[in-house]
Amino acid sequence: MQAEVRHDWSLAEVNALFELPFNDLLFKAQTVHRQHFDPNEVQVSTLLSIKTGACPEDCKYCPQSARYDTDLEKEKLMEVEAVLEKARIAKKNGSTRFCMGAAWRNPKDRDMPYIIKMIKGVKELNLESCMTLGMLTREQSMALKEAGLDYYNHNLDTSPEYYGDIITTRTYKDRLDTLENVRAAGMKVCSGGIVGMGEKANDRSGLLLNLANLPEQPDSVPINMLVKVEGTPMADLEDFDHFEFVRTIAVARIMMPKSHVRLSAGRTEMNEQMQALCFFAGANSIFYGEKLLTTENPEANQDMELFAKLGINPEKRQGYSDEVVEAVAMEAVVENSQPSMFYEAS
Repeated sequence: MQAEVRHDWSLAEVNALFELPFNDLLFKAQTVHRQHFDPNEVQVSTLLSIKTGACPEDCKYCPQSARYDTDLEKEKLMEVEAVLEKARIAKKNGSTRFCMGAAWRNPKDRDMPYIIKMIKGVKELNLESCMTLGMLTREQSMALKEAGLDYYNHNLDTSPEYYGDIITTRTYKDRLDTLENVRAAGMKVCSGGIVGMGEKANDRSGLLLNLANLPEQPDSVPINMLVKVEGTPMADLEDFDHFEFVRTIAVARIMMPKSHVRLSAGRTEMNEQMQALCFFAGANSIFYGEKLLTTENPEANQDMELFAKLGINPEKRQGYSDEVVEAVAMEAVVENSQPSMFYEAS
């Protein structure tokens, strides 16, 4: 019997999943995963910071906030052609989705023409397009949809109960309103959160509960492990337990059986064995490239080497030939091969 998509999860039910014996939880997650996905395929995306730093928000985890001294070099919105060149490189290296992020509270009207040109240019390359630009109005959401944007990312970050300890410059409802605007416009929703921010177990359950109980579950669910950046209020938190992270992936897979669950920020702190457990637990999407906006990510050839060890293949998209995928994989295993550079460090 296939796992049904539910929107009526209770906190007690979610906590019960987290409390299962580890082997039982992973078996249940893998069983659900195989009902809806090829267990040996992982969707590959590239994420580019198109506007870096000077964000007015006070998210305590974020090095791009103007409120914290993180020695981050601030950059204006990239030129359209510079963004499209990065997209061409990403496609050449095997990515099927190109994600663009700007450190804004919300896009201004003056920015929209450039954003729309970026979207149209990425679509002409036969790449899926995704953006994360902060809060959106209904009108902005419609404009992005009309330009051809496939996905919009806007994370809930944590539970409603813990949210005020992390962010005070926008509310949980603000985030939910943006997700509603995105879905109403006809775009796919990418929404997840961050663990390891000092939250309690109930908060991790609450995050997944609020994602799964949305009117439509997110098409893509990024699960991030906090990257501690010096200068942010969370720089000195204790390291997050890796088994608890794998449990979070597994519970997300069980609760959102048809969503792509993305293994996102924090992978540089994970060894190959931990990442393999995450894939077994139901993660089937990654960001591919040396940077996630401003934080480190495993080198592209390291990912392909791990894929080869596990017998995993990048998920294909129409217009991608077997030769492209095979060439990327072969490059990864050539001795002394150089990592593919998707974009320069911000």
